[in-house]
Amino acid sequence: MQFPLPIRSVTLDLDGTLLDTAPDLAEAANAMLAELGLPRRSETEIRDFIGKGIPNLVKRSITFEREPDAEALARAESAFRRHYAVCNGRRSRPYPGVVEGLERLRALGLKLAIITNKAGAFTEPLLAASGLLPYVEFTIAGDTLPKKKPDPLPLQHACQRLGVAPAQNLHVGDSQNDFQAARAAGCPVFLVPYGYTEGADVRQLECDAIVASLVQAAELISAA
Repeated sequence: MQFPLPIRSVTLDLDGTLLDTAPDLAEAANAMLAELGLPRRSETEIRDFIGKGIPNLVKRSITFEREPDAEALARAESAFRRHYAVCNGRRSRPYPGVVEGLERLRALGLKLAIITNKAGAFTEPLLAASGLLPYVEFTIAGDTLPKKKPDPLPLQHACQRLGVAPAQNLHVGDSQNDFQAARAAGCPVFLVPYGYTEGADVRQLECDAIVASLVQAAELISAA
């Protein structure tokens, strides 16, 4: 890819890209498991379950010897949502360079938006609790549209709202979901190596850049 990039906007993943939310997700998951009489999971295990939304995280968390049925899944998801509503944002923290990176991206005149697979009920409260909400134009959550990442629909919808062509929107994420969604939408994509990858190594993906932080992403966009 050639630099500087002809970028007019940036869409950003949330969990694992901007914020380390695993401590709160693990707390909610283990409260759910305790309520259901199931064994605890380690935070390390739960980190590998993050990425495709609450139903996926819940199903992985409660699956031990056999697949749970639909009734068990519904009961577990209801319990998880109840517990997560209490602890959402309590221990989540921005990764190093996130706030400075957002400041630099805004200073470049770029519009910013969040595209996450997190449920909408938890997305803006989390952004508000972490102090990141003022940086973004809008958020697209996992239940905002009929489809979520890795489908390209959320990125296509974001580009329409931002008034840019997909090729002018950079997507920054931490997983194969982000990579696949961006590629299918026609957006350039940077990946961070520190997030929630569901056990995969994002450095093996043919993205446009692996960036250590949002600061580096801003530097690449503006590089002469």
